[in-house]
Amino acid sequence: MQGGAGAGGVVEQQPMQMVLRVKHPSSSMGDEEEAGEGSSRSALSVFKAKEEQIERRKMEVREKVFAHLGRVEEESKRLAFIRQELEGMADPTRKEVESIRKRIDTVNRQLKPLGKSCVKKEKEYKEVLEAYNEKSKEKALLVNRLIELVSESERMRMKKLEELNKTVDSLY
Repeated sequence: MQGGAGAGGVVEQQPMQMVLRVKHPSSSMGDEEEAGEGSSRSALSVFKAKEEQIERRKMEVREKVFAHLGRVEEESKRLAFIRQELEGMADPTRKEVESIRKRIDTVNRQLKPLGKSCVKKEKEYKEVLEAYNEKSKEKALLVNRLIELVSESERMRMKKLEELNKTVDSLY
């Protein structure tokens, strides 16, 4: 790159000196015609050199642009691959999460009627328990009354037996 520019620089400097010589007023007229032809040739060679330099520079820039485009394409491919990998990594977890959520919904639907049944049965249980407790209290009262009656009956019978026993004793 520097060698080409250096060579181009030499070419540029030579014709420029010739052009300056041609434009210098101290030159003779015969020399001016030769210089005119020489200067147009040198101007043409300077122009060609400049065009070649521009073309080389354009090619260098084009190569750099294509190199950058190649790197951008590679990076784009890498990023697409990374994105695909990330989506692949998230996918199994998402499927498992969806599966578990569906199972939770199913169990929840099954729990609703069971919950209602449980509440109903608890209510029935409380009612039955209350009835049971009432009957138990009633039974306890009746048992106590029975014990009182039996005790009183026994006392009365014992009293009667004692009276009868006294009466039998008095007969002898």
